[in-house]
This record gives sequence, C-alpha cells and structure tokens, in this order.
Amino acid sequence: MKKTVIAYLHTHWDREWYREFEVFRLRILRVFDNVLDMLVKGQIPSFYFDGQVSALLDYLEIRPEKTHLVRNLIGEKKLFIGPFYCLIDEYLTDRTVFEKNIEIGLKIARSFGCEDFIGYFADTFGHSKNIPPIMKKYGIDKIMVWRGVPDLPSEFIFNGVNTVNLVRGYFMDTFSAQKTIKEKAEDLRTNLDKIAAKSGDYILLPIGADHLGIEPDIAEQIKQVNQILKQEKNGFSYEIKLSNPFEYFRLVFDGLTKDENGQTIRNTDGKEIPEWNDELRDNSKTFILPGCYSARMRLKQYRAEASYRLEQADKLQKHLNANYDGIIEYAYKLLIQNQAHDSICGCSTDAVHLENYTRYEKILQIADTIIEEMRLNYQEADKLVKESGYKFRSTGPEKGFDIISVSRGFDSKILYDTQKIPVTEDYRDIYTLKKSLTEKPEVNMDVSAERITINGIGISFVRCRDFGDTYNFGPLRNDSGETAQFFEITKIEDKDAFLIKSSFFDIILTRMQSLVNFRIEWNNEFTDMLWQAKIILPNPVTKTYSEDMDSIIERTFDPYYDIRQHFPQTKGIETRTNFAPMQRYVGAQGAGIITKGLTEYEVKDNSILITLLRSVGVISNPKNTTRSTPAGPPVEVPGAQQLGFNRAEFAIGTFEPEDYLQYVHEIYPQIIK
Repeated sequence: MKKTVIAYLHTHWDREWYREFEVFRLRILRVFDNVLDMLVKGQIPSFYFDGQVSALLDYLEIRPEKTHLVRNLIGEKKLFIGPFYCLIDEYLTDRTVFEKNIEIGLKIARSFGCEDFIGYFADTFGHSKNIPPIMKKYGIDKIMVWRGVPDLPSEFIFNGVNTVNLVRGYFMDTFSAQKTIKEKAEDLRTNLDKIAAKSGDYILLPIGADHLGIEPDIAEQIKQVNQILKQEKNGFSYEIKLSNPFEYFRLVFDGLTKDENGQTIRNTDGKEIPEWNDELRDNSKTFILPGCYSARMRLKQYRAEASYRLEQADKLQKHLNANYDGIIEYAYKLLIQNQAHDSICGCSTDAVHLENYTRYEKILQIADTIIEEMRLNYQEADKLVKESGYKFRSTGPEKGFDIISVSRGFDSKILYDTQKIPVTEDYRDIYTLKKSLTEKPEVNMDVSAERITINGIGISFVRCRDFGDTYNFGPLRNDSGETAQFFEITKIEDKDAFLIKSSFFDIILTRMQSLVNFRIEWNNEFTDMLWQAKIILPNPVTKTYSEDMDSIIERTFDPYYDIRQHFPQTKGIETRTNFAPMQRYVGAQGAGIITKGLTEYEVKDNSILITLLRSVGVISNPKNTTRSTPAGPPVEVPGAQQLGFNRAEFAIGTFEPEDYLQYVHEIYPQIIK
C-alpha cells in the first residue's frame, strides 16, 4: 500500500535554553539567512517558522534590510509565521497572558501579510483542555500537538478543534545525519511505519529540529530517498512530498461527515476521527517532563506576581481611558518572553534565568509605575486602589490601613512629578500600606508535634531527597523523607498573626477575611531536596479540582500509587507520577488551597502536597531514577538548587471549587472588581 508523505520544513526555535538568548540569536542569523536564500532560489517550496513571530523579530532586529523580502515570501505563501508571539508553556501561565500572546502574535503576523494559522504546540509539555476553545475564539481551527497524547490516531478532534498528533514528534533530523542515503531511508521507513499505523492515506512528516538549519541539498536527498522508499516493505511504500502542514489539514479534514447515528466522524477516506475532550497529559508515549512545574520555583512566583500586577495596571488604565497601551504591550511582550516553555519551566542555564529575573523586575516596575501615576492623577484610581486591598505608597500611617513595610525613599507626589526633581532633603520614610480587614474568620487551631490543625484541616511540612533534574523529580527508592517538628507558637503583637517555629523553618500564620494564610521564609542550605506542605484530608484523595486558564478542571488519581515502586526498567520511559500542575487554586473534599506562585501539587493517600521548593543541580540528569533517557544536555545549573533565601506563601479555607475566585481575590486583590 502506497502512502503519500506530506513533509514540511521547519526549525523549532527556543529563544533561550542551554545557550543564552543572544548566543541563539547569532545562530538564527546563519540558519534563517540560509532559509531565505533557499526560498528565493526555489530550492525549497516553503518554510514553517515554528508557529511564533518572536524568532523572526529577533532576526529582523539585526537584519532589517531583509524585511521587504520576508513580507514578499509570506505574501507568496512560502513562509508561514504566527499565530503566537512566543511559544509559551500551557500550564505555567494564565488565560490573560495566553490570550495576549495570541493577540500580539496575530497582530504582528498579519502586519507581515500572513493569513494562515495553526495552533502549533509541537513541543509544549502536555496540553490544556482549555486551549482549543481559546484558539476558536481567535478564529484558529487547526491545532498540532505531540507530548501528552495517549493512544490516539494522528488526526482527532480535540475539544471541538481539528487536531493533528505528531506521532513521532517534531524532531526529525534524519537528513542532517552523517549517514548514507540508504541508512537515512531505512531510518525514515522505521518512523514512517509507526506514523502510518496511526494514519490514513496521508502521513505528516516534520523535517527539522531544535535550532537546526536546512540541508542545502534537501530536495536531492528526498529524491534519492524516495527511490528506496517506493519499494514496498512491511506492506507499505512511501513517497515524500515537500509541502506545508496546511495542505495536510486540507487533505485529512476537509469533507468530514457524521454517521447516521450522529456519533462517528469520518473523513473523505472513510477513516474514523475520534473526539477527545480532556487534557493531554499522558506520558506513556512521550515525555511530558512534569518536574518543570516546580523547577526554580522563584520563577513561578515571579511570574504570578508580575502577571497579576500587570493585569491590574491594564484594567485600571482601560477603566480610566488612560493612554498606556503601548507600554502595557511592551511589558506583556517581556512577560511572554519569560513564559517560553524552556524559560518558565526553569530548565535553562543559570545565565538565562538571571535574565528572566531582570525581565520580571522590569515588568513590576512598569506595572507599579502605571498604577501609582494613575493613583496620583485620578481620584477614582486612588479610591479603587485603596479599597481593593492593593498595596500603595504613603508618607505615613493612615487610619484603616495596615503597615506592610517602611523604607527610605521619595514621596510619590515628587517622584512622579515631571516638573520636579527629588533632592536629598526629600528623602524620607515611605510606608507601604494595605486596607485593614474588618471581618476575619473564626479559627480553631491546634498545634501538635508534627501537625497544625485548622478548622479540621491538618497541615504538616515534609521534605525528601531529589536526585532528579529540572525536567523530572528523581526520588530514592527507600527514602521515606522527614517531617517538620513544631516546638513553639507565639502571638505576634499588634497583628492578628502567630509565629510558629519548626525544625525546618519559621511560619507566620495570619487570619485573612475567609482564609488562613501561611507565609514561610527560610535560608535553604540543602541541595537536591523536595520541600512540600502536606494538606491532610479526611479521606483518600481520588479527585482534585484545580485552576487552569481561569477555570476549574477535575482530575482523578489513584491515591495509593507510589512513584518509587515504578522506576523505568527500559529505555525511553518516563515514570507516571501523581504530581500535577496548578495555577492559583487546588482543592478536594471541601478544602481549598490558594497559592502565590506555587504551581505544583501531588496526591498521596489522604493528602494533597503543595511543592514549596525543589532543589536540583542539572538540566538533565542521565541517571534520573524516573526517566530512562536524557531529555536535554547534562549542563550543571547550581542556581536551580535555590540556596539561600526562599519564600513560599499559600492560604487555606473551606469552600467549593466553583467559589474559588472570590477566595483568590483575598490573596490577589482586584482593583477593578
């Protein structure tokens, strides 16, 4: 049986990863110069530029003289860009930023003349069920995925959107390998046989890889390979045709019909197209690298804070019809750059992540400046900021407001006045204030040697060794870990708070409006360690509810599954875990946990464990106990150990999942309700 192989040329472009941004940008000059030259000479029919525009913009910033050529090639449908500004992780973000990523990406792509778009998620580490509806909102009716797909065919309907599963992934560098044509043909046949088992008459084949250029003789290589592949073997023969993924979608999805019973969807070849309406986080076929949810937890905390404050600045300026759109978009671009999956996932070099921290500081500076300027210039803005519980600057204490901190600085009225310059005499105490809470919950608290019990919910703190890497938690088989011992509790004067001392760290426990807040600060002196807050519930946890893209998703678990009893014995296996991503909220059995940038939880017996910190020292450890094949280079990254000062904050209450937003707003107050 002959199969037609629709192949597309591409390069997967991480802006930063095991090399820093500017190093990779120098590489893209060489790679994309060559691509443009081959397109102009007609040596290749088209090039798919990884579903994002940021790589092109990085290129054109250095090669502005190529702009006209790029526009022409896009207009001729030889070069495809967008719809995203940058390829960001789907779980370590939020809906606002994800939609901004599409809006900015589409605006830029269309300004270059691009009209054809695919939701391209070739390398993100699993896929949210909320992504397809968002893509449809922006008129995008095609999606491509790989990691996290269970045993599904190459084409399926993902929550209402036509979707292609890259059965063997986007990484196909066969034509760049130092092998003979015959060896390349056999390698290709092995992969094509596996794709064919999941496909109909047409097969999709990506040709490219991470930061990889196109072979100058690619067309001739394909011609020679086709001479070998046309010979039938194992019941199949193949012919590779260089084209683009849009042709593949047209061939396999145009003319879909439903059977008389209205249940079965088929394409024009009669092939059944199944529907899938859940998230895609199955790791039985491909790695989903779930350790990225907790690697470099500081980054996740920075992201949550920067995203929240920038969103509030944007809402406030829109509410007041102020003119900050340009600087807001600039700040969102910085935020999106930091949410590229190898950046927010924490699996890059230390130098990369130092630049991430700098970007986050810039975003916070922009957001805070916008809010403070509007507060000074609009009476309504001042009122909204103060009433919302948002922190603000003041030259002294004010009635009805708690003092958060006092530091030396300049009065905002001078600092933001363009007709004045602050002088030494203006340097004074500046107070950070926040609205006092008048209603606070009744708290029944008991502290034993290993457990804090609040209104029937138990909280303890545990830690165990982690010899994994930035991609995967790597426990020891017989390590049962240790539990913090509590030995002192004191009331903090003038505050509705308690200081609890433990063998791990000190905990400040504060009553909020409806929640009890835990704030932990400590000096981490341990390497290769996982720290967790253990929320102890009445019954085994078989179901959780967590936030995903500003909505609640439900997950089921085997509470008795033990990762330490399922280490892989063969190559290419990633151990299934009971760890899962979260955004601001996770809950079960009527208990709810709201966190400030803690983005991972684990289910074990009758407990939900929130990751506070995961210390590791290498991007990819080839001896990781839970993944039998490297997922990246074994670059040492001592910064990922997060030695020194660390902070973690979360709050606990009793409420139902559908009510979680009102409790989120206690932790993240909204200026515009």
